[in-house]
Amino acid sequence: KIWGRPSFDIMEGSNTDKISGGDAQKKAKKEKPANFVIPPKKPKLSKAERRALQEQQRAAKAQRQGQPTDKSSGKTQGKQQNTTSPVSNKNQEQNKTSAAPTQRSEVLAVNADGTKDPKQISVLAHLPPFRDPKDKPDELLGVQLKSSNIREQLHPEILQTGRAYATGIICHSNPRCRAMLKAMDAAIQDCVPDDSINDIKDFRHTWVNKVLKPSFQFFTEDCRPHSVGMGNAFTFLKSAIGALDRDMELPKAKALLSESIDAYLQERIDYADLAIAKHACEKIVDDDVILTFGHSEAVRAVLVEAAKAKQFRVIVCDARPLLTGKDMLLDLRQASLNCTYIYLNALSFVMKDVTKVFLGAEALMSDGSVLGLLGTACVALASQSVPVLVCSETYKISNRIQLESITNNEIGNPSHVLEGPLGDNLRVMSLTYDLTPASFVSGIITEMGILPPTSVAVLSMEMDPQQ
Repeated sequence: KIWGRPSFDIMEGSNTDKISGGDAQKKAKKEKPANFVIPPKKPKLSKAERRALQEQQRAAKAQRQGQPTDKSSGKTQGKQQNTTSPVSNKNQEQNKTSAAPTQRSEVLAVNADGTKDPKQISVLAHLPPFRDPKDKPDELLGVQLKSSNIREQLHPEILQTGRAYATGIICHSNPRCRAMLKAMDAAIQDCVPDDSINDIKDFRHTWVNKVLKPSFQFFTEDCRPHSVGMGNAFTFLKSAIGALDRDMELPKAKALLSESIDAYLQERIDYADLAIAKHACEKIVDDDVILTFGHSEAVRAVLVEAAKAKQFRVIVCDARPLLTGKDMLLDLRQASLNCTYIYLNALSFVMKDVTKVFLGAEALMSDGSVLGLLGTACVALASQSVPVLVCSETYKISNRIQLESITNNEIGNPSHVLEGPLGDNLRVMSLTYDLTPASFVSGIITEMGILPPTSVAVLSMEMDPQQ
């Protein structure tokens, strides 16, 4: 014993030799075979690239199913596919994804219907393309009274309103909603039930399926994509028809529906703008310099109402391609307001004088972000040193959440950006809206009051009784 501990003799064939032998066996097992090949990692694709690649694969699959193939060739191809190893398939996919940038752009420029468009930009391929009314004028003017297709039996008021949408005569959000409800009201007032198919038993079914849905589909697909406010108004109209008694007399039902449409327009648009003006006037003081962008009926009502009791100056900022600020400038000059008109590129030169910013909105998202005309986000970003207030009616609130301006937008007329013939190597991107993050907005003024952007979701649930 050494220091009170037992001594051990190291013998040959002890545990240390066994342990070292076991490690050698484990290392021998871990050695990889010589012919083992590790495939390289795939490059990470973006969401838009993955979506476009999926659309291309679906289109190729549909094309293969539609074309007839020989049985012999099909069998041989099947055999060849079965004989290939998974490693070689991975290598082939790796070679496809690691192709040149020119090949990748060809893969991404695929429309939603699976067709390739050389003029379509890859990141906007999921959006419906712009439909020029000059290319297909018959679709906006033609109507057949005795056609089996419901789309060809549209009311003349529907056709006239749709053409105004497509040509840009009616372009702002509130006028588009008014025109849609008025046109559908006129179509319902002239709708006569067909006794041969027992339409008179339930006129509500006839109005919804033969008047409202074909008209709204015509507006959206053939003329111009609908706005959030138009979608909410269409939902209201269907609910108003469903609330009618099926045993009610037809003239009385039409009169009640017409009154409901007029009440909706007055309460949700006209009276809402007056209430917004009342709340916003409390934030305006004398000698203010107010900056606004584009055209907005709510902002116009605020400025005209505030000018009755206070002295201030308005700077109207505008941007191409639509130049909607000119309409705002004319309306304010008719009310004798002191105005200055600038383009967006001169915004930095006047920001030192601006004290408040009032902006309009095409839609309010549930997360507090604002969908507005193209350029609204730039104005809000440049105005972080002053309060940025957004004026909007509550019927424009959407239940969606949007983080950027690409997922949900509208493609405008490319000729507004660049006129003349376009070459093969030139692509024009003309977007209509952009998204302003909630962090750029100080407050949102609605007919319900002034609230922070984070309270839009709560207001949406209070305004919608179904939630």
